Amino acid sequence: MSLSLHITKVDAQNPAPGLPLVMAHGLLGQGRNFGTLARGFAAERDVIIVDMRNHGDSPWSDVMDYPSMATDLAAVIDTHAQGRAHVFGHSMGGKAAMRLALDHPAKLASLTVADIAPVAYTHSHAEQVDALRSLDLTSIRKRAEADAALKEKVSDPTMRAFLLQNLRITGEGVTRRSNLDILGAAMDTLVGWDDPQGRYDGPTLFVAGGASAYVLPEHEPAIDALFPNARIQRIPGAGHWIHAEKPQEVLDLTTAFLNQVDA
Repeated sequence: MSLSLHITKVDAQNPAPGLPLVMAHGLLGQGRNFGTLARGFAAERDVIIVDMRNHGDSPWSDVMDYPSMATDLAAVIDTHAQGRAHVFGHSMGGKAAMRLALDHPAKLASLTVADIAPVAYTHSHAEQVDALRSLDLTSIRKRAEADAALKEKVSDPTMRAFLLQNLRITGEGVTRRSNLDILGAAMDTLVGWDDPQGRYDGPTLFVAGGASAYVLPEHEPAIDALFPNARIQRIPGAGHWIHAEKPQEVLDLTTAFLNQVDA
């Protein structure tokens, strides 16, 4: 059963826009991470940014797997894009978008996957989830206090800033914006891949970071098997957070791809 995801819509600047683009973020992210990129895509088309289930302002659920996330995205396309859209997904959102393409291919005009492959990974993000869960929210009133508390377990300031988006800090106190208990419990599922049946024959673009280990040459047979019309473009110097590190390059590559599909 799908959840009604929170969306942010950025209206197209072009009076005769192409098909809309639905954007799905990664683990511990939220839709607003795509703000700058979405405004760039909106030069040509409406953009619909979602908060994935158990993240941001979307509903929480005890179920956190890719078939369910794909169903959520299918409902967004039906409700907000008249049943068909381009889809862009990064990391966890990329896996959800791939599963959407395999389960509901008619709903996609194209698929763009940012720095993730249809494979199971051996790494885990459990440490980041546990670091957030360890915070004593009753003792925190300001973002600086949350940052100082998180610094004990997360030394990198950029990563801390990203993780702190999972807290809602107001004058009345601090609450979680993500369902950390369920995300932690589902970690093996989220870094895994359940080898779904079928394939998506539509136009597909994998945008990979040249300095990332998430889309490697050994992953290409899995990509080819499920997405036979896929092409892979690597952005030199970009890591896993490709849309944040090289936004213009991601925008240019993806826009050219989308416009070619719409033509």
